[in-house]
Amino acid sequence: MSFRSRHNWLLKGLALLWLLGATLVQAADVDSVRLWRAPDHTRLVFDLSAPVEHKLFTLSSPTRVVVDVADTRLKDSLDDLALEDTPIRRVRSAHRQDGTLRVVFDLKTSVRPKSFLLKRHAGVNDRLVIDLHDRGKSRAEALADKTPESPAGERDVIIAVDAGHGGEDPGAIGPGKLYEKNVVFDISKRLVKQLNAVPGYEAKLVRTGDYYVALRERRNIARKMQADLFVSVHADAFTHPSANGSSVFALSRSGATSETARFLAERENEADLIGGVGSVSLEDKDEVLAGVLVDLSMTATLNSSLTVGKDVLSSMGGISRLHKPQVEQAGFAVLKSPDVPSILVETGFISNPSEARKLATAQYREQMASSIGKGIRDYFERQPPAGTYLARHQSRGGSDEYTIGRGDTLSAIARRHNVSVDAIQRENDLDGHVIQVGQVLKIPSS
Repeated sequence: MSFRSRHNWLLKGLALLWLLGATLVQAADVDSVRLWRAPDHTRLVFDLSAPVEHKLFTLSSPTRVVVDVADTRLKDSLDDLALEDTPIRRVRSAHRQDGTLRVVFDLKTSVRPKSFLLKRHAGVNDRLVIDLHDRGKSRAEALADKTPESPAGERDVIIAVDAGHGGEDPGAIGPGKLYEKNVVFDISKRLVKQLNAVPGYEAKLVRTGDYYVALRERRNIARKMQADLFVSVHADAFTHPSANGSSVFALSRSGATSETARFLAERENEADLIGGVGSVSLEDKDEVLAGVLVDLSMTATLNSSLTVGKDVLSSMGGISRLHKPQVEQAGFAVLKSPDVPSILVETGFISNPSEARKLATAQYREQMASSIGKGIRDYFERQPPAGTYLARHQSRGGSDEYTIGRGDTLSAIARRHNVSVDAIQRENDLDGHVIQVGQVLKIPSS
């Protein structure tokens, strides 16, 4: 065989090997399958070793959702998925002769299915996401129902508490696999419980379990609640483990106030890419109000956000070091509501070993929730919204009334109302400084 012939055979062999390798690369594995139940839908995530092509369709009699994934092998079991409280009765799978993986969802009730692919991002592999949306009124809508007024026409101050991340998006991960999503959900539940124990407040969770809510939807839920304040709770990480301290953020219309603020905003805004909202843009495109009305509304909302943020930051300073002495501002997508004052609270840096140890304890989470709640109450009891229980009880002649919350002291209450401790003690026949949560004090006129 001549040199030219051997050379041609070699080229053909290399081409064949390349084509064979390309074919092997195209084949994908489903490494794991995860399921989350949200208030209004069920999400299944297929973790993939490579990008895939798929199609989804429905069948009736009986009701089924079918997903065909081309040239893919299932390496995980579907038998261990927790199907309770979902519309799924059973999940079946089969490998077809053409290499297609077929997954069939036998349903208890009809759903609105949706599927999309998420490309590899931020260290997370390619994923195929299947959302099975419940039909009829969702529990998310029920969660956002307006609170009924009392017979006297008073309403509660409504606080929307948003625990960051959730579901397949764990948020930042600290030492010992301490997940941000779990830490902030626990703090948020404690905050809701504490606020609801004080007359005049109704606090509601934006996400009520371990599932992901898109950033835009979080603030939309708060608007449906007709919330007086939106509080997003986080415990983020930074590039340096030495970074520490609590922070409070409000929206910036012109940019971040510090490099840390900018970094954290970019990190949180990426959550939709990790949590999975398909092709939804992270750019704010709200069209609730137009032109000048939006400008006026945003200005008033931002001013309120900065004021309540200052009260919360001051209160948090009583239990933790503050990362910055003032409320910071950054372009957090979750804060871009035109008519609901909104703040984002960083309870600490979960990437800092010392702060992570504290955030891992129930005692510190309770203290953190208490400090956030106290800052919120300080703000609303100083300037309660019109038509609320707080406004009516604060404006009575002769003396105001104040309900004791966690972390309150007589001296702090006296300073807040510009009266002396002695005056409060005389007005309420108090012998000492001992007060109890839920106790109602009469506050004499200053």
